[in-house]
Amino acid sequence: MGATGTCHDAQQQRVQSRFPSAMAAVDKPVEEVIAAFFHADAVHRELPNALFPDGVDRDLAGLDAAAEAGRKRIGVQSFEVLNAVAADGQVALEVSGSGTLAVPLGALPAGHVLRAHIATFLEFRDGKIAAQRNYDCYERLDPA
Repeated sequence: MGATGTCHDAQQQRVQSRFPSAMAAVDKPVEEVIAAFFHADAVHRELPNALFPDGVDRDLAGLDAAAEAGRKRIGVQSFEVLNAVAADGQVALEVSGSGTLAVPLGALPAGHVLRAHIATFLEFRDGKIAAQRNYDCYERLDPA
């Protein structure tokens, strides 16, 4: 993982290094994982992409629900931080992610591997994520 700039806050460094793998973990309740990283009044914006063509805005409860639904749909997932830039209470992450469908999704069968190239922008308050914007670029979603 490359890094540019300085990350003065230890919490930001923790998020930068642990957040992607924590979100992929299935051994902890999703609410516990999210509460460890997100501020109570956090907002999450997922910009339009192949899975959410209109994009979606979520509060903390919506983020919990989306993460829980994702765990039911994706059997195994992994994320790799390729690059990180941190400055002035913000972190930008370039992430590569993949997930194997546990259940069919549209025309895609269970077992299909989704691959995404992600840019995530995090804003911090009180040492936790207060805002997150995701630009998720999925590789072709054709059934194999």
